[in-house]
Amino acid sequence: MQALAEAAGAAVGMAGTVLVLGGARSGKSSFAERVVGKWPAPWTYVATARIHDAEMRERVAHHRATRPPGWHTVEEPVDIASVLDGAGAWPVLVDCLTLWLTNLLLGGYDVAAATGGVLAALRRRGGPTVLVGNEVGLGIVPDNALARRFRDEAGLLHQAIAREAGRVVFMVAGLPMEMK
Repeated sequence: MQALAEAAGAAVGMAGTVLVLGGARSGKSSFAERVVGKWPAPWTYVATARIHDAEMRERVAHHRATRPPGWHTVEEPVDIASVLDGAGAWPVLVDCLTLWLTNLLLGGYDVAAATGGVLAALRRRGGPTVLVGNEVGLGIVPDNALARRFRDEAGLLHQAIAREAGRVVFMVAGLPMEMK
């Protein structure tokens, strides 16, 4: 039924949303790319990273180099709701939510309002959406207020999306564990 709605351009909303969570280098991005690749192109890759140093530049270059051909990349560190709204019925991959959250926190944005905007855009979506996020709440309690706020906000963000997403996958050592 979802495939029919997508073909007709009807809203698939949060039922067409896949949330992929995991730790660093767990295989989240490559798994998410394979999920999106099951739908017809063109695919939109929403990259949320901001490049602040040489190491981050190398990480972004690695992602670009290993991304399969056929992707339209949109670099948007803050306003991903607008990108989702503008993508119509075409498949979208957002990588990653926790970098997006970092940009919001460091930029002084209203995290709750931005999260609400993304959720509303996901509900309006006419096509499938795959979102990638780092699970950062499994480690030790951070030693400073900003890091603790980031950890807490990431957990709340992931919970809000997972509640409504049609599918949630947790990646461990390159292996997908279906949560929902």
